[in-house]
Amino acid sequence: MRMTGYDEFSMLADNASEVGLEWDGAPLVERWRVELPSGLGLSAIVWGDASPRVVFIHGGAQNAHTWDTVVLALGEPAVAIDLPGHGHSDWRPEHDYWPPSMADDVAVAIRELAPQAELVVGMSLGGLTAICLGARHPELVPSLAVVDVTPGTDHAKAEPIVEFISGPQTFESFDDILGRTMEFNPTRTESSLRRGIIHNAFEQPDGSWTWRWDPVRDWKLTDPAKPGGGSPEFSDLWTSVDALACPVVLYRGASSGVVGDEDVEELLRRQPDAEVVVVADAGHSIQGDQPRELARLLASRLS
Repeated sequence: MRMTGYDEFSMLADNASEVGLEWDGAPLVERWRVELPSGLGLSAIVWGDASPRVVFIHGGAQNAHTWDTVVLALGEPAVAIDLPGHGHSDWRPEHDYWPPSMADDVAVAIRELAPQAELVVGMSLGGLTAICLGARHPELVPSLAVVDVTPGTDHAKAEPIVEFISGPQTFESFDDILGRTMEFNPTRTESSLRRGIIHNAFEQPDGSWTWRWDPVRDWKLTDPAKPGGGSPEFSDLWTSVDALACPVVLYRGASSGVVGDEDVEELLRRQPDAEVVVVADAGHSIQGDQPRELARLLASRLS
């Protein structure tokens, strides 16, 4: 079922211009909603009129639009999915956003929207969800690209991300929410962050702004007593890495501390044939810092 809403695709020319992509007019792109067995809905952006070759899954506190510039640069039919509790997808009443359960919902969307996809790309929380997807639904993941995360990610490695997500949920004005976002994303341009906020937040009737993601997450935490409830403990998900039977590549941001060398060693111990690629001049959000390079790398993994 197609879903209508604000003109969320009106800024794609700006995405292209900012990274020097040729602009020949707006591509075919639509918002879709997939109904889940739970009765909730999962939202996705479908690019192109052919069967999607690539599935993109965003990180925590992000949404499907984080991939816009990458998809424009890639030039392939694709689908970018809003995880449960993010973007335009429904929030779960029980606030359970643990990667294995989200992987089951994502599987429903892929079967409907991209059953012949050749590559699944997941970043951060979306990367862990994609790992679980490959373990639980291997027929949907012929090849897997994980962006700057492993199950070894912990509070210390993710501290700047946790601090941002655990911060204020409501802001008096757009300038206030932009200011905080710029503070935590010093390598990004103001114009790209403005676009990101428009996609990832909305104005309330009283003129204040709030995020689109569900701020409540009921999952296993390292230290529930910490401000914001601590951070998730993902180490149990290494068993999902063991279960992967597809080609795997890990993209690390050269200036990101979210993945440590010890995590790479553990990944290669469990998946000896996995590839590890370090992306220069990129932090945790490789798709934001180096979208054209990430698109080039992903294109090389398509047949």
